[in-house]
Amino acid sequence: MIGKLSAKLKTLQADDPFRIAMTEQLLQKMYDLGIIDTKKSLQKADDANPSAICRRRIPVVMVRLKMAETLRVACTLIEQGQVRVGPNVVTDPAFLVTRSMEDYVTWVDSSKIRRTVQKYNNKLDDFDLL
Repeated sequence: MIGKLSAKLKTLQADDPFRIAMTEQLLQKMYDLGIIDTKKSLQKADDANPSAICRRRIPVVMVRLKMAETLRVACTLIEQGQVRVGPNVVTDPAFLVTRSMEDYVTWVDSSKIRRTVQKYNNKLDDFDLL
């Protein structure tokens, strides 16, 4: 759909205000989702492929953040309810993580994995054990 939309935008005149506005919106949306690296031209939208979207799924982000060793382990942890993004617990491995949400991927407060990581880093608070 992205390819079709960019192809239709390219058929419009280069100085058309509608084309300029829609191109900016499309590139901003794709950049915010993390599908493209820069917002320079409509050519970036053409170069986007389905694997770029798949790389924004939460299991892949968890592996990149070294929260899990493999995608299978990451999917299992997500399905068990061990992971949250911001205040929301995520149980769907198909959840897409945007650039702004990537910093907020963490363990659930009651997770034993979180407790073990904090203990390893000497940051375990005795109050959390209650």
